[in-house]
Amino acid sequence: MKLNIKSKDEERKEVEPVKAEFAMAKKKEPAKKVVENLSIDKKPTSIEKPEAKKEFKAEPKKTRKEGEYTAKDIYVLKGLEPVRLRPGMYIGSTGIDGLHHLIWEVVDNCLDEAMAGYAKNIEVVLLPNNRVKISDDGRGIPVEKHPDTKKSTLETVLTTLHAGGKFGGEAYKVSGGLHGVGISVVCALSTYMLAHVERDGGAYEQEYFRGAPKTAVKKVGDSKKTGTIQTFDADPTIFSEIKYDPKRILNHLRQQAYLTKAVKISFRDERIKNQEAIYTFYFEGGVGSYVKYLVLGNTPRHSNIFSVASTKDNIFVETAFQYTQEMECTEESFANNIYTVEGGTHISGFRTALTRSLNDYARREGFLKEKDENFSGDDVREGLTAVVSVKIRTPQFEGQTKAKLGNPEAKNAVEVAVAEGLSDYLERYPSDAKSIIENCLLATKARLAAKAARQTVLRKGALEGLALPGKLADCLSRKPEESEIYIVEGDSAGGSSKMARDRRFQAILPLRGKILNVERARLDKMLASKEIKALVIAMGTGIGEDFDIEKLRYHRIVIMTDADVDGAHIRTLLLTFFYRYFKPVVEAGHIYIAQPPLYKVQSGKTAQYAYSDDQKDKIIKEIGKSVGVSIQRYKGLGEMNPEQLWDTTMNPENRTLLQVAVEEAHLADKTFDILMGEEVEPRKKFIQTHAKSVKSLDI
Repeated sequence: MKLNIKSKDEERKEVEPVKAEFAMAKKKEPAKKVVENLSIDKKPTSIEKPEAKKEFKAEPKKTRKEGEYTAKDIYVLKGLEPVRLRPGMYIGSTGIDGLHHLIWEVVDNCLDEAMAGYAKNIEVVLLPNNRVKISDDGRGIPVEKHPDTKKSTLETVLTTLHAGGKFGGEAYKVSGGLHGVGISVVCALSTYMLAHVERDGGAYEQEYFRGAPKTAVKKVGDSKKTGTIQTFDADPTIFSEIKYDPKRILNHLRQQAYLTKAVKISFRDERIKNQEAIYTFYFEGGVGSYVKYLVLGNTPRHSNIFSVASTKDNIFVETAFQYTQEMECTEESFANNIYTVEGGTHISGFRTALTRSLNDYARREGFLKEKDENFSGDDVREGLTAVVSVKIRTPQFEGQTKAKLGNPEAKNAVEVAVAEGLSDYLERYPSDAKSIIENCLLATKARLAAKAARQTVLRKGALEGLALPGKLADCLSRKPEESEIYIVEGDSAGGSSKMARDRRFQAILPLRGKILNVERARLDKMLASKEIKALVIAMGTGIGEDFDIEKLRYHRIVIMTDADVDGAHIRTLLLTFFYRYFKPVVEAGHIYIAQPPLYKVQSGKTAQYAYSDDQKDKIIKEIGKSVGVSIQRYKGLGEMNPEQLWDTTMNPENRTLLQVAVEEAHLADKTFDILMGEEVEPRKKFIQTHAKSVKSLDI
């Protein structure tokens, strides 16, 4: 999990104030259209000189009518120009995710060689100055002249969209790079790219700049090996920040190693001298090993991991799962080793087979009586950790970033493979089968109890005219996009916040004490808590099966707690609550953390606020020792008067808000399990591991 919560110094320096946009806000100037770094061929138009005795009359200039749409408005982009003009269409974004997507695209090509049976070793190296080098020992990209382009095949592959060995023929039975845009997109978005190929007894190279070759393909030596090395510098005019995250890269490479049996994937970080880190991944257990890794730290409900690997309708299906004592479900799906973050038809087939097979077994063995209703899909997925991987000849991905698989035949193949494998598994391991069915029964019971609890909350609200919680000081605005709610701890801070706020758009919800730790409670128990119930009603979205993000009443939900240990604990409890039960709200970027000051530094009639110890020391140094200075340490929001609270923490013109973002769901799950779960030992290990990185500790 990565929450973009930084140290106080970093917060103040790097995070721009988040300014509320109101209906009365000034109209912004229209953004200017800027097109940079495009190599659109525009040849200068030559005007012939008029003959000596002819009178030359210029045609009258035509004025362009507003809204006019003519042939001049149609732009024809050549080569890789579309990639540079709209990079987000090809790599998802130009932020950190898109930057790392460049690495994934090149690694995908290496994995294609591995899946085809030609590569056994893949290496990713971070070089100084954020240069990246990725190599494999596959067959090497062909270098001979291409029959259609009349250029070297290497140049064709690197500089042409939809050029590759994955559109036809027998070069690749399966491939993650069906779209054929991977390596050419990386080339287009790099200021330097060097392709080095070893094959046919020789070593060949070609260098590129922003998608255009700087040199011809040339032979640089002899070689008895085969393989490809791609080295590139991401273009700083495209990416807002070029900073590679080793942890993110390692997680991706580990994942790929689990999915590609018996292939060694290595990673080296050479950016820091004398601190070179080398990691190597090699697994022979397939997705079963990956499930074992994912459930690490949780308590399994059954000892034997279910796994199946079979080919159905020319689609290779590999699936594994295990249930744990957690309530959350973790499902990861892949198509030709591409992580399909939004799932697709293969996940649908898995879910259908799982639900049907467990219901059939429970009926047959008497766990479900005639009067009992069947397990729902949610019932059979509670506590489930599953991996679904398919290798398919012609994958149909939705979007260039391949987030979702669309092949209808994949659903049927996975459904049949899982149904057959699970039927055999349940017969061979009756004790495991019993544990799984008991888990489903418990989930069903909890679901029905939660449904009753939700109906009670809604029914009570309906009887009271859908009244909002009494402690909520709501805002006047009814437009979610301009409304925000501050969740504060205690009546003291609540009173100060209510007096400080701009009641046009700011609502205040004070909570009494620490809310229930939802990591250890089911929904029915949660809704018995007054504080949780107040939060749910205030959000307006409903919860569980009734959740609807379109009904969210505030588009900025600001957690504002004291700057002490209790405040940090309350903040963690609230983040756990939102992540577990309002995850779409977190993913949509609606959750923020307020940053109240730690100190007030007074010198005469001048007061300044410091958000860290370093900032406080800097202010004191600037004032000078000759002048009397008084320092007030704020331990609670209630210590500030309303004017101070508004000026420092609630005024959109001055405040700093940190937006909460979750980048990797399974890592977030693991972190919340460790910090908020019932097991003490993993939490102890986490504290010991991260103790040295603590910058400030409030004891």
